[in-house]
Amino acid sequence: MGSYILKRLVSAVPVLLGITVIVFLIMAMIPGDPATAILGSYATPENVERLNRQLGLDQPQWRQYFIWLGNLLQGDFGRSFALNRPVLDEILDRFSATLILAGTAFVLCSVLGIAAGVVSAARQYGMADKAITFVVILGISVPSFFLGMMMILLFAVQLRWLPVSGMYSIWGGGGLLDLIRHLTMPALALAVVATGVIARLSRGAMLEVLRQDFIRTARAKGVHERQVIWGHALRAAMVGIIPVLGIQAGFVLSGAVYIEMVFQWPGVGRMLVDAILKRDILLVQGGVVFVAACYVGFNILVDVAQSLLDPRIRT
Repeated sequence: MGSYILKRLVSAVPVLLGITVIVFLIMAMIPGDPATAILGSYATPENVERLNRQLGLDQPQWRQYFIWLGNLLQGDFGRSFALNRPVLDEILDRFSATLILAGTAFVLCSVLGIAAGVVSAARQYGMADKAITFVVILGISVPSFFLGMMMILLFAVQLRWLPVSGMYSIWGGGGLLDLIRHLTMPALALAVVATGVIARLSRGAMLEVLRQDFIRTARAKGVHERQVIWGHALRAAMVGIIPVLGIQAGFVLSGAVYIEMVFQWPGVGRMLVDAILKRDILLVQGGVVFVAACYVGFNILVDVAQSLLDPRIRT
């Protein structure tokens, strides 16, 4: 197991290096002068030239990249000029909010998706299977940001059951109940599409397992059907379901960007959008690399979990 984990960590290095190259090139191709955008009304030629020297933008692009990469490897993500604070500090402050939102949505879509897939497979071609399939297809077809806006209109504006935006009430509070009330709509809106995908693929994995000989043997021995489905079949199907969870974790993490904008959630996604609008290059680059590194790390954990269920994967 140790050698397998080491192999996965080594294979993640070129992925992360490729991400840094792509992020740097995309930011370099954005039209306009970053120094002029940062200085605004103070963008005199002298000030622009001085800021370009401070940011290292007067250097060739290849040299800028290696300077930035060298700083990243030392844990220095640079300093945000728009916020006047270290980039890593700002990312860590915002990431806790994103982790709460994306983590809750991921737990919801995993539990609901797997449960729906198992029930649908166990009741193949029955009313439950048809109803779940209809709901799943409907959920996959509706964009998360549109669903979020409709939820705001219904539950916040019309019924006034839930708050419109933010993470906590502006007049104080800040308790767990206040957080849950603000978290309900964005987490559900973010989880809907991923729930549908997980449910469909879980159903397929379960149907494949239910046709195997050991399931027929368990039933022939008189094992209760609930134990056959939720004990024997689901455990075997998890080998095929776990990689789907890893992919959907990336979808949930990336989807948090526009959900955070819809609900004004103070996370990394909203931070990145604001930084792009302000041309805060180091904050954008650092934020994207940090999120990508978290996603790569989570996929390594998923691969390890899958290998524990099926040791043949390690070979």
